[in-house]
Amino acid sequence: MPTGLPSPPIEPMLAKIADAIPQEPGFLFEPKWDGFRALVFRGAEQTYLQSRDLRPLNRYFPELEKALHEALPRGCVLDGEIVIANAQGLDFDALQMRLHPAASRVARLSKETPASFVAFDLLGAGGKSTMELPQAERRARLERLLGKAQPPLHLTPVTRDRAQAEEWLQNFEGAGLDGVVAKLESATYQPGKRAMLKIKHVRSADCVVAGFRWYKERDDAVGSLLLGLYDEAGMLQHVGVTSSFTMAMREELAKELEPLRKNALADHPWRDWGGAQVGDAQRMPGAQSRWSGGKDLSWEPLRPERVCEVKYDHLQGDRFRHAAVFLRWRPDKPPQDCRYDQLEVTTPFELAKVFGAGRAL
Repeated sequence: MPTGLPSPPIEPMLAKIADAIPQEPGFLFEPKWDGFRALVFRGAEQTYLQSRDLRPLNRYFPELEKALHEALPRGCVLDGEIVIANAQGLDFDALQMRLHPAASRVARLSKETPASFVAFDLLGAGGKSTMELPQAERRARLERLLGKAQPPLHLTPVTRDRAQAEEWLQNFEGAGLDGVVAKLESATYQPGKRAMLKIKHVRSADCVVAGFRWYKERDDAVGSLLLGLYDEAGMLQHVGVTSSFTMAMREELAKELEPLRKNALADHPWRDWGGAQVGDAQRMPGAQSRWSGGKDLSWEPLRPERVCEVKYDHLQGDRFRHAAVFLRWRPDKPPQDCRYDQLEVTTPFELAKVFGAGRAL
């Protein structure tokens, strides 16, 4: 059993998707925050912020590094989420803007849109590891450690009450949160393992298929379908992608969609974006950016005549926050009927009420 204080890098413990909040006893429930996962290592001389993919985050959040170094006792390690909040709730777009290569831009944004850290697990305290302790004990120690925490440091709410967790799932999305996480009280901290459950909203939408990307470097298999919805002005807006296909289906899609490629760009609503070979590549759906990791995001236009139903969790602005899941083709649905007004509207919820929702264990 490790006894010394954990040191970076440490893979965060992960969650797997569940269809519903578990019925059986023995779980702790927390809101699922929509931000950047981060581990915080408070050393004697400095505080280190580590991302989910084991990279340093300090340069992007200098105001948070300073605040956490002053607020936390030396010799502790926290797991949590970096978030940015505005009057409407959590703002993931503003959070993404912080990952900028220019130090001057980061410095300006750190003042204009300061970040916060929401702690939800304790990996070490008092210079010793707590990773082998049960989740319930780690939570109790985390509450003692952060009992007097002040912004920008927050302690996530927690409950054992399944009914309350159901209320959180329904209400907290209006403040920009992303669902509910369920953790076994008896579980140790398991780096890199999907040892938790995440329960998210599940919704479906009928979308126009207006393009696709090839699968890796192949030209006979579809990697993802580009989805569109019509806005109030009748313009087809790119809303996201769906890519949950077996290899057999990827190959079948390449054949099935081939007729729709003929003359697709001539009257295409996204023709100004063109393909990789025409137009401004930076304006293409899902174009290269600081967050694309250098992936080839060139796309092939299709005549927007096919409709599919997809499953999604929630919107980020006017786009799906995560890749949607393909459910079925909708040959009975005219593309013009695929509009934004079919989507469920989320009721706003005050973010301050989220922090007052739980109680000490």
